[in-house]
Amino acid sequence: MGWLEAIVLGVVQGLTEFLPISSSAHQLIVGQLFFEGHDPGAAFTAVTQLGTETAVLIYFWRDIVRIIKHWALSLAGRLPHSDPDARMGWYVIVGSLPIGVLGLLFQDAIDSTLRNLWITVITLGGVGLLLGLADRMARTHRPKELTELSWRDAIIFGLAQACALIPGVSRSGGTISAGLFMGYSRPAAARYAFLLAIPAVFASGLFKLKDIGSDSCVAWGPTIVATLIAGAVGYAVIAWLLRYITTHTFTPFVVYRV
Repeated sequence: MGWLEAIVLGVVQGLTEFLPISSSAHQLIVGQLFFEGHDPGAAFTAVTQLGTETAVLIYFWRDIVRIIKHWALSLAGRLPHSDPDARMGWYVIVGSLPIGVLGLLFQDAIDSTLRNLWITVITLGGVGLLLGLADRMARTHRPKELTELSWRDAIIFGLAQACALIPGVSRSGGTISAGLFMGYSRPAAARYAFLLAIPAVFASGLFKLKDIGSDSCVAWGPTIVATLIAGAVGYAVIAWLLRYITTHTFTPFVVYRV
């Protein structure tokens, strides 16, 4: 992989990670355009996601610190377990289990079979239509907020996130769709999707670090550049998206996916 390709893929990762349009699908498609039919690889995608997830840590730093603090204090008995932030800590842990378990069980398929462009095409269109349906249904009732999150909902969110192991589904697209189907507001579903992704993305990215440099197409230098660019662009996208969805629907993303 050359430096130009790394820069372009870093920008693509940053632009698409948080929008419900699947960053892994875009990495796969754009990467194959550059490599004349060769996939840049699951390891490169996972590691560059460390950059965008670092943007989440920075953007939600105060919330994350407060959640961790209250969760730890509840374990020590210094805060009630019913504390909203303490419960959110548990919800993020429980919601992260499905993608962790399924990611380990189907690691080989994720790295090979599931990165087929026909599968990517089907999931881009299919999940796009589901997102459109969920968005339309969400307008018919009073939306729920994260203070109403339950154990059942956290597990459903987690299962939806696990579907993003398939390129084209979209981590944010899957979790936001699940949230809208369950009656959550767009900002609430998106916010929880961002928080829920932190453990899974960091675990996946750190696990895949060992594979960088083992393929002649993916060296350390370009990977680091792509990761840094992805983080910077991703931060701007988070800020824009959270403002956008307070007054707009997901229809443009549905059309784009299809």
